Amino acid sequence: MKDERSVSDLAVTSNAGAGSLARRAWWRVQLRYVVAALGYFTRIPIPRSVALDADDLAGAARYFPLVGALVGGFGALIYLSALAVFPASVAVLLSMIGTLLATGALHEDGLADCCDGFGGAAGREDALRIMRDPRLGAFGAIGLMMALALKWQTLAALPASTAAWTMVGAHAASRALAVSFLATHEYAREQGKAKPVAQRMSARALAFALALGLIWLLLPDWRAGALGLAAASALRLLMGRYFTRRLGGYTGDCLGFAQQGFELTFYLAALAWTSF
Repeated sequence: MKDERSVSDLAVTSNAGAGSLARRAWWRVQLRYVVAALGYFTRIPIPRSVALDADDLAGAARYFPLVGALVGGFGALIYLSALAVFPASVAVLLSMIGTLLATGALHEDGLADCCDGFGGAAGREDALRIMRDPRLGAFGAIGLMMALALKWQTLAALPASTAAWTMVGAHAASRALAVSFLATHEYAREQGKAKPVAQRMSARALAFALALGLIWLLLPDWRAGALGLAAASALRLLMGRYFTRRLGGYTGDCLGFAQQGFELTFYLAALAWTSF
């Protein structure tokens, strides 16, 4: 009996040890995903000792909204700090400069490329070619200028505390909705810079990304967040249909275009709600 108990205890200990190792391995994988997300979606330097592979980049997409919350928080901190010295219009501009530097204008670049491609091309292949062209055309310049001006004016018109929290929520939630295209649509190019990230997202990963991004809409007023989410969801449906009709799916530029559109939608919804 003593030997049987010893064997049983050993088995339990072995299983507990295996479970502990599995949990530690899972956390290490998630940490690599977070590092990959920061390295891909921001200008934060990643140590050379961290060797990321294609699987890390594919898994990083679920943490896209978390990166958005960090970028939005960085912008809100700049905004609130600048308000102590400058008027709201200047504080918002300084905040926008900060977020542009933090992300390397990655999403704004996608917005401009899509405006050029969709505005200046007749067919799918022509649109994809124009979107890959690094030169900025008239449609891209106009679209980018209008988007930045609208973002500036909308945030400057919001009360200070509302604007700060809305920055965080809009950056996070807009990225959650943008990354949802990875679960519902096909990547339109055979090869592209976004190909390592643009892998089919599982339902579990999508739910995780949405939870990370949409939770911020509860602050500061969940009703304004709900209004923004309803409007952004409708916009997502229209964008998805348009991407499919024009390109047969999405590209990395489309994700940037979508993120910018959703972010603006949340700002406009917050302003509309405070104006009631």
